[in-house]
Amino acid sequence: MRKFLVILDDSRECLNAMRFAAMRAAHTGGGVTVLAVIPPEEFNHWIGVGEIMRAEARERIEVHYEVFAKWMRDKQKVEPELVIREGEPVVEIMAQVSEDSEIGVLVLGAGSEGKGPGPLVTSLTRQAGDLPIPITIVPGEMSKERLEAIT
Repeated sequence: MRKFLVILDDSRECLNAMRFAAMRAAHTGGGVTVLAVIPPEEFNHWIGVGEIMRAEARERIEVHYEVFAKWMRDKQKVEPELVIREGEPVVEIMAQVSEDSEIGVLVLGAGSEGKGPGPLVTSLTRQAGDLPIPITIVPGEMSKERLEAIT
């Protein structure tokens, strides 16, 4: 099964990327892998404090993921998979793509409001030639109706 890999973060554009991935998966019989990356600098504390912070970060990610997962299940009939990795986001995204041969498309949300596409889009498009899969960049300001029309 071909899977769409979408990145879960706190950005506004994440919502459109999630919608697009779920709608495309529903229309093509594919799946969705939701990847959340915890940057290493979040745990540069004493060991005990770092472990507590790591557990809290994972809990926040799982709660955030469940909001999207419920929508995907209820509205698109897609059962997403959550993967949580720790490290530098671009490195971990590239590693996930390399390790999961079923991933066929990387879906990223582009920032809006004239601030540029965002750090992930910028970094990953520079490395697009090294990726074994295409990248789909979903505009952050695209309406839900327009997303439905193009998927």
